[in-house]
Amino acid sequence: MTTEQIGFHKGALTTLAKERQELVKMITIVDQLIQAHIKALKELGVDLEKEANKAKKEGLSGKL
Repeated sequence: MTTEQIGFHKGALTTLAKERQELVKMITIVDQLIQAHIKALKELGVDLEKEANKAKKEGLSGKL
């Protein structure tokens, strides 16, 4: 393996590691937003489990 190839692979790993860190940040933000919306819906009296079960049943009946 040449020095050029080693440098290429090291650079690729550095870039990919930074990209992964940014994805983790994005996922964290999205999860926080999801939790905020869930909390708001619960405060408004929406039963999310009931809604999910209803959607699941409707989805199954539509496929039968």
